[in-house]
Amino acid sequence: MKISRSTLTAVLSLVLCSAVATADDARRSLADKHAPAGIMGDHLHEQGEWMVEYRYMNMYMEDNRIGESRLSDQEAIGPPGPPPGIVVDGIRTNAGAAPTQMTMEMHMMHLMYGASDDVTLYTMVMLPSLTMDHIRGDMAGPMRGTDFTTHNSGFGDTAFGALIRLHSNDCHDLIFNLGCSVPTGDIYRETSIPSGGAVSQPLPYPMRLGSGTFNARPGLTYKRYRDWWSGGIQFQTDLPIGKNYRGYSVSNEFRLNSWTSVLLKDYWAVSLRGEHLWRTSYDGADPATPDTMIATNVESFRGGYWYNIGIGTQLNLKGYYLNAEIVPTIAQDLDGLQLETDFSVIASISKAW
Repeated sequence: MKISRSTLTAVLSLVLCSAVATADDARRSLADKHAPAGIMGDHLHEQGEWMVEYRYMNMYMEDNRIGESRLSDQEAIGPPGPPPGIVVDGIRTNAGAAPTQMTMEMHMMHLMYGASDDVTLYTMVMLPSLTMDHIRGDMAGPMRGTDFTTHNSGFGDTAFGALIRLHSNDCHDLIFNLGCSVPTGDIYRETSIPSGGAVSQPLPYPMRLGSGTFNARPGLTYKRYRDWWSGGIQFQTDLPIGKNYRGYSVSNEFRLNSWTSVLLKDYWAVSLRGEHLWRTSYDGADPATPDTMIATNVESFRGGYWYNIGIGTQLNLKGYYLNAEIVPTIAQDLDGLQLETDFSVIASISKAW
């Protein structure tokens, strides 16, 4: 007996989606309709539908690390006496200071619009607030070992793009993210705090508000829905195009996420997410940031690998969607000398109409 291709396709679709008892639209309206809070670009809107979202993130970093090994604050600035600083990967650095901890807050306003049932347009405005604590090194003279704090805040880079549905049925979605960002964040500000007010110097790379370049941000998301749970996989990138006016480009970034969400009620879900994050070193250098002063000025010390776990919950109540995660970093292997990441907190509230 000969079986047609269309019959095989129908049978395969029935087998794969056999556990989905509800209709397509009804299933996608439950609490797990969005991915966990740390994932973006995972869903579309119907033609003519708008969504506005406020998203907040706080990342906390403490202690220095070389590769997988942690350093004390005193080890990070090197032993006292000449020559000053510490040698890492053949580079003498931290003669001026070493970072000891950093808090990165991010306020984000996200707007989405369904241009058609298969294409959703979006834009996001970001407002970072960066605070870094330091310990002074040998070049501070009698102030060696004392602390100081720097801060920077303002507009970050602006993201926009289109989410394009490549495939969809009752229990599967495949979405392409044709995204990018534009350099609206300031990448050069000076501070006189490290020298006690006598001499100004530019803030180091992690304290800058943007990349200074146009960035391509393509991504691909696959989602699967079942009766009482859903899951997905997403690969997302952030790729600077060329170098900025200071003569460098930031890291290429690659994120691979997978998650599972479980419905406790139609309006309430919990989720577990795993994230692999890779970053390359910077390309080029800002001539105003000498390597010897602090490791955060060393372009080859910006890359590495991080593995994060996201533990989250989602609520869909009276037309408002609340999404939150706590994200501890459980493994990291850093290039050169950097602050290690401890955890992040991410939360959002959105409304569609």
